[in-house]
Amino acid sequence: MLDAPLPPTDDPLLDAYSRAVTSAVSRVGPAVVHVAARHEARGGTGSGVVISPDGLVLTNAHVVAGATALEAMAPDGRRFPVRLLGQDRATDIAVLRAEAQGPLPVAELGSSAGLRPGQVAIAIGNPLGFANTVTAGIVSAVGRALPSRGGWPVEDLIQTDAALNPGNSGGALADSAGRVIGIATAVIAGAQGLCFAVAADTARLVLSQVLRFGRVRRAVLGIAVERVPVPRRLARAAGLEEQTFGARIAKLVPNGPAAAAGLREGDVILAIDGLAATGADALLRALHGERVGVPAEILALRGAEVLRVTATPAERETTG
Repeated sequence: MLDAPLPPTDDPLLDAYSRAVTSAVSRVGPAVVHVAARHEARGGTGSGVVISPDGLVLTNAHVVAGATALEAMAPDGRRFPVRLLGQDRATDIAVLRAEAQGPLPVAELGSSAGLRPGQVAIAIGNPLGFANTVTAGIVSAVGRALPSRGGWPVEDLIQTDAALNPGNSGGALADSAGRVIGIATAVIAGAQGLCFAVAADTARLVLSQVLRFGRVRRAVLGIAVERVPVPRRLARAAGLEEQTFGARIAKLVPNGPAAAAGLREGDVILAIDGLAATGADALLRALHGERVGVPAEILALRGAEVLRVTATPAERETTG
């Protein structure tokens, strides 16, 4: 009896996946540092990502909050002080300046605008003190929102099943090309595979404002939104035939600007003063500091009904 042919294997696919992950790690891993924050009564640790040759580091605001001194350690063992340039608790992003002797490896801060569920996601950080740990999974969803300690929701989060643990906060979430697509921020305790990172485009927005103004001044409507597809017939009815996504209100702050304007949870915002609102990231860009106190026309959908309401954005007090 002739031997049966061997079944096909997954080796080529696995090898390609392994090559993609290892290549991404070799690009990003050297730029992920361990961040130690000293407080009066205790210490805390997290991760950070070096994103410029002059030592700019992105991390989480909650990693550095209240710290009396900050120190970082690179994967090559070098230790050096870091200085807080600014933080934005509303997005949980902080910007640091590394005061290292000699150049540091740099990671490329990519774009999160085109992310799709199912893409490879690679997390690199220092979970539970284990330096430069790598986990991998996929982008599970984009445009998520979570409540923050200050009450305002943290928006434009990437959901991933790449394992994150305490100490990963502020570390890199990278794509298979070795670009940083997010800054790791949160895990839901007790859940399996529910981890979150601040989208790279939001981190870049915070970075630019901190470098320019030293802080982030942002207008808010008092809502948390999720990116949802908009049926073509409804977009056409609203006069926006080319728009395929909108920002659905998932949570509404009582007595906030949106609530005062008559908007409700479930309404889908399509535009603010003519600027397309295709998700949380678009809203964050539209609601810049100059809009505080200035009435804005909001185009939205409630079911099949087209709404036009006027809301006056407030200033988000949790930034700083």
